[in-house]
Amino acid sequence: MRSINFTFLGDENIVKDFGKKGTSTDITIYDRKDADTIRTWTCPTSFPEKIQALFQAIDMGEYVIFYITKLDKFTGEQIIALDVLNRTKGILCHSYDVDRDKIFTMIKGTVVEQYKIVEPSDLKKEMDSLEPVSNGGPTKIAIDHCFDVKGVGTVVLGKVNSGKVKTYDTLKLLPKGGDVLIKSIQMHDDTVSEAAYPARVGLSVKGLSPDDVQRGDVLSPPDLMRVEQEITLDYRQNRYFKENIGENQTVVVSIGLQARPAKIVSLNPMRLSLGKPAVFDNNDVCVILRPESLSIRIVGGGKII
Repeated sequence: MRSINFTFLGDENIVKDFGKKGTSTDITIYDRKDADTIRTWTCPTSFPEKIQALFQAIDMGEYVIFYITKLDKFTGEQIIALDVLNRTKGILCHSYDVDRDKIFTMIKGTVVEQYKIVEPSDLKKEMDSLEPVSNGGPTKIAIDHCFDVKGVGTVVLGKVNSGKVKTYDTLKLLPKGGDVLIKSIQMHDDTVSEAAYPARVGLSVKGLSPDDVQRGDVLSPPDLMRVEQEITLDYRQNRYFKENIGENQTVVVSIGLQARPAKIVSLNPMRLSLGKPAVFDNNDVCVILRPESLSIRIVGGGKII
């Protein structure tokens, strides 16, 4: 079974034409199965109110569909978010009442400048023409939701970020630790014996309860990823963020699907003390946010070193 995952930014009403609505919280997931291919679209439903949801939705797709219906500061935040996360694979589309020249001005010098521009009427055809991406490596599954199902037990929803998962695998829940047995695997409500990157999966598991899990936790073999509470970044400030930041200031950081309160320990190098340990790989991108800011809320970001 092939999998293709999209991040959809823009008017969520359009996505209803592409797939069936599934899990919906602060992010909403739509999916569709055609022959041997499952396509999913993740929308940051609570954005612009919640800036963290924007970064989480972007993290869940290999491709970005950016549908612009107005040009405002929130459009600017989406462009900056895509750029700081280096999301280079995407399609850009806009409503007919938006000035294309103004869009070009806003995206100049960012990764969005590389996106293919299509007309709204051609959007579905262009998405369907995109091919799945693949990678190897060890198993890493990022969890976005977890709940109890009567008669089944604990079920986690997530994406295989690398490698593959098989029934009866035993993995570690990170950053907390603890063994988790994979009892069964579903893709688009079909039971399968294994799933490989970039599959979106529902896993029936033994060894944890929903209270044990936070969004962004990872299922992986032991001793594979870093689990730390203090991190240092190869930091670059967002040139549009004009407020002052300083040592001992409290911020929020986004690492993959994880959002953590953090305190700035030093500015040069940028070192942060997180409210709780986070799980990550070397060179994962950490973004610093100020959700309370009345202007641009993205302070800057960089790779974890």
